[in-house]
Formats: sequence, C-alpha cells, structure tokens
Amino acid sequence: MSVKIRLQRHGSKGRPFFHIVVADARARRDGRFIEKLGTYNPITNPATIDLNVDAAVKWLNNGAQPTDTARAILSYKGVLYKKHLQGGVAKGAFDEAEAEKRFAAWLESKDAKVQGKVEGLSTAKADAKKAAFDAETKVNEARVAAAAQVIADAKAAEEAANAPAEEVTEATEEPTAEAEGTEETQA
Repeated sequence: MSVKIRLQRHGSKGRPFFHIVVADARARRDGRFIEKLGTYNPITNPATIDLNVDAAVKWLNNGAQPTDTARAILSYKGVLYKKHLQGGVAKGAFDEAEAEKRFAAWLESKDAKVQGKVEGLSTAKADAKKAAFDAETKVNEARVAAAAQVIADAKAAEEAANAPAEEVTEATEEPTAEAEGTEETQA
C-alpha cells in the first residue's frame, strides 16, 4: 500500500483551509485518511501551520511520500531537517542531545524570522493607515479653504453689489449738477 502525506481541502469557496493528513494514495482527496498530522490556513499572513512534527517524522521514516505542497510545508516547519538530524544520529555522527540542540536552535531562528515578518507587516499596516489619514487631512483642509474662499467671494460680490448702487446714485447726481453748470455757462 502506497502512503502519502497530503492536504485535504476544507473551508468554503474562496476561503480554503487544509488538513495535513496521511492517506492511502488510492483514496479520494477529501476522503478516508489514516492519521491527521495538522492543519494549514493559507488565508492568514503569514500562513498558519499547526503540525505534529514527531508524528510527521515517524511517517516519513516509515516510507510515506509527501506531495509537493506537503513537502514544502514539512520543510517550512522543520520536519525534513529533524529527519535529517535523526539520520546523523543513526550513523553515529553525533548523539541525540546534539540533534535536539541543533533542532531547537533552528526552530528559534525560524520563529525569529516569522516574528520579524509579523512585526514588519503590522508596522507597514500602521504606516499605510497614517499615510491615508494624512492624505485625508490634506483633502479636508483643502475643502475648508475652498469653502472659506467661496464665502469670501460671496461677501465681496455682495459688497460690490451694494457699493456700485451708491456710486451710481452719486454719479447720476453729479452729471446733473454739471449739466446745470454747463447750461449756465452757455446762457
């Protein structure tokens, strides 16, 4: 019987969620499985992977073949590295304690990288939010300035409408006086 470590799709349309399982190669994708090793959620950033590392190593040592995606996930979580270290222990290159120490150091550096990415994403999100707020503030200030300009123009137009009416009255009276003066000079 050929055994595979593969993904079973769950979740709704457009929102995938996977179970990492050990299954017979002849079984349907979402069908019967032998053991569930963990879950994989690609929607989150970074992707959330919960995996039983020891069980996955046990199945790899028993001959289970991972699919391409499952192999990438196992490599990301350190399962393949742990299997490699166990091979070194079996050959006598180093002891079990040294293998555990190396694996723990690798896990610590991997967690630091993941945490750095999470922090980078959160700061980028905060910076984008601040930039959007600053842009919105500039737009609002421009709107307030435009509204103030419209009000000032309306007041100026109103004053201009009232002022020429008085000037026109004065202007019409003056020519009358000049006209009278010109008539007197002609007589």
